[in-house]
Amino acid sequence: MTQLGVEKPTTTLSSELTAERLLSRGQSVGGAVAGAVIVALLTLSAFGIGPSLLRWGQLAVAAVTVIYVVVIVFKLAMVFRAGGAPTLRFEPEDLRAIPDSDLAVYSILVPLYREASVLPYLVDRLSALDYPADKVQILLLIEEDDTETRAALTTMELAAQFEVVIIPDSPPKTKPKACNVGLARATGEFCVIYDAEDRPEADQLRKAVLAFRLLPERVVCVQAELHYWNPWTNWLTRCFAAEYATNFSLSLRGLDRHRLAIPLGGTSNHFRTDALRELGGWDQFNVTEDADLGIRIARRGWDVRMMVSVTEEEANSRLGNWVRQRSRWIKGYIQTWLVHSRHPLRVWRELGTKRAVAMHLTLGFSTFTTLVNPIFWALFASYLITGPKYLEPLFPPLSLYAGLATMVLGNVLMCYCLMNGCMERGLHRAMRAMLTVPLYWGLMSVAAYKAVFQLLRPSKRHFWELTEHGLVSHEPA
Repeated sequence: MTQLGVEKPTTTLSSELTAERLLSRGQSVGGAVAGAVIVALLTLSAFGIGPSLLRWGQLAVAAVTVIYVVVIVFKLAMVFRAGGAPTLRFEPEDLRAIPDSDLAVYSILVPLYREASVLPYLVDRLSALDYPADKVQILLLIEEDDTETRAALTTMELAAQFEVVIIPDSPPKTKPKACNVGLARATGEFCVIYDAEDRPEADQLRKAVLAFRLLPERVVCVQAELHYWNPWTNWLTRCFAAEYATNFSLSLRGLDRHRLAIPLGGTSNHFRTDALRELGGWDQFNVTEDADLGIRIARRGWDVRMMVSVTEEEANSRLGNWVRQRSRWIKGYIQTWLVHSRHPLRVWRELGTKRAVAMHLTLGFSTFTTLVNPIFWALFASYLITGPKYLEPLFPPLSLYAGLATMVLGNVLMCYCLMNGCMERGLHRAMRAMLTVPLYWGLMSVAAYKAVFQLLRPSKRHFWELTEHGLVSHEPA
């Protein structure tokens, strides 16, 4: 084991591509102008000039309904079109096409913070990877103030391929900052991110190397599938596992099939190291640096491909822990969407129409519907309690029928998609839980509002809410 001193992060990422600022100057001015125009129109309406306030309300309801329909149709299309995706699959005999002597040096970046309890298991899993030990560089990225994990390391005997890198105790204290430090020290032709609780398939590095050898140079990242090893802990983990199964086994494959920008998962994404450095590494201010990097890869004209190789993770089994993690993900999605909406025309030229529309539907509008859900649920509850007389004026027949169809049919179809994800991953016992999944979506809305409130507070904007691991030591039968 090699122990290195405190390392400073290095990045060449342009300030225009980071989430250090919530809004660019143009976004701030545009938002202020739009807000002023809306206030002015509503004020004029109050004095009887122009469309009435009721008419504006009807238009707002119609617009939100259209967004709902488009988002649901897009999600369904990605799931149902996943079957024809050219996902990379390798059989065991394929992996011996490259002799051990010809395998590339591989760097594994493992950002850790307060992970002393799972550290021994992590080291065992990484040591068991089916890859020549002299061609693996494993960088354990430890925060300078993490005395707990550092103390645990002193009691362990680590093999020569392990290197301990100390991350400086300075803002922002985020995973991508640690990864940038690791990237500066990486010596491998390829590199991958693993989290503390990850259980990658033993042959995953070999599969990634073979994939890169077969694919054109423009493919700079190969994303493995993430799944949970503890779906049966409770209702929350069942829903979480079904969501992950649907996302990685269906939705992302649909994006891959249509060559759309893929928002990467936070782990098990394998990179050509030189290309990653050319991209500027990760945005240290973005709390879903993975999704952001997927968009930047697409803007550069490069590609991400999906690979059939599973990394298992621990699903959150405690509600508070789940909300903290999900609010961070949603906050990062909003950050990513805002960053890549700063220059709409430039992004449109770089991505093309199809990819640009898909990016907005994946990041921005999907989050918008999560935020609006409670409002429409409240309106529906009010309708049931008080009858139609108060709400009927807001819902002309077309909006009313479209909204009802979206709520009923959309929910049914999304439940069906999750059931498909369960079947794809063999989670048949979880299918019954999908009948109650609207409650899970309600929890997502709670996390979404928490994310928005944190974004509005500068002190919490880049705050990395830690996910506690090791909550489940074994999986119930």
